[in-house]
Amino acid sequence: MNNLTIALDVMGGDKGPLITIPAAVMAVEHLPSLTLILCGDKHTIEQHLKRCNASNHPRLRIQHTTQVVTMCEKPSLAMRSKKDSSMRVAINLVDEEKAQACVSAGNTGALFATAHFVLKTLPGVERPALISSLPTRDQDKHVFMLDLGANVFCHAEVLYQFGLMGAVMAEQVDGLNKPRVALLNMGEEDIKGSDHIKLAAAQLAENPDINYVGFVEGNDIFSNKADVIVCDGFVGNVALKTCEGVANLVFEKVKEIFENNVVAKILGRFLAPTLKKLFKSLNPDQYNGASLIGLRGIVVKSHGNANSQAFFTAIMEAVKEVERQVPIKITDKLEQGLNLRP
Repeated sequence: MNNLTIALDVMGGDKGPLITIPAAVMAVEHLPSLTLILCGDKHTIEQHLKRCNASNHPRLRIQHTTQVVTMCEKPSLAMRSKKDSSMRVAINLVDEEKAQACVSAGNTGALFATAHFVLKTLPGVERPALISSLPTRDQDKHVFMLDLGANVFCHAEVLYQFGLMGAVMAEQVDGLNKPRVALLNMGEEDIKGSDHIKLAAAQLAENPDINYVGFVEGNDIFSNKADVIVCDGFVGNVALKTCEGVANLVFEKVKEIFENNVVAKILGRFLAPTLKKLFKSLNPDQYNGASLIGLRGIVVKSHGNANSQAFFTAIMEAVKEVERQVPIKITDKLEQGLNLRP
């Protein structure tokens, strides 16, 4: 695709323009075909562009807005009273086809509610889902996991649709042929789990176009047993936050050992290249950018506490989804999948 236009909610997130503007500058320098619409307070944006030596950049356009959705704001309040927020305007630009995608590090609940209200779901989709890629023990591979918090509870038909949509993401974004789809459960045995999990498993297994491989447990998320792991938003969000907490604990403990132990310090000089490579492969910045799939437009959610490099990664995720036309491919897959259903 020759020309790409993406709208950014530059006011969203814990640090707003301090993070989003440098990331935007990095993105247009990295990709000559990319134009970014910076949604937010014009005066603030201009100040940060000046600091980045990017004033009057031809591919950084400013869309002035007068409101900001705070990180603790109720989604319903944001929808009703923040119609000129940087978040809402960025989503509106996608709906008006002035942008092909939007990226925000803002309030997750408000982003989900607003995007759902403005863009609506694709035909046949009951609920959008939040999906992201996570590392696996195989260095060059990762796993897509959904839902990561958009839907607290999902019945069987919704989980089935998540499986179809997740397979499309793996096919189009990673180029996988017949990606392996699994359901996250409390055991691998068919008798384990709730009734809706068992029913979803049966529905996925009945679809010959889905490479369903069965149940996986929490300790298998990073094992490369599946390319797509499906669960409801409550389970997915708890699992994701737990994994992030464990990763941070490991990093802190390793750092503590090398700082406080003389022998470890000496060994660390020899192990530094290997450890650097390991930590780089696990760095969450390179996995930043969860997508709200199932909508009639592309919306990518960045971590609220993301740094500039991580927000840049989220922008690149949006670019990739635009180039691969993910919503269209999801529609096609759903039509095929739902036609196969009795």
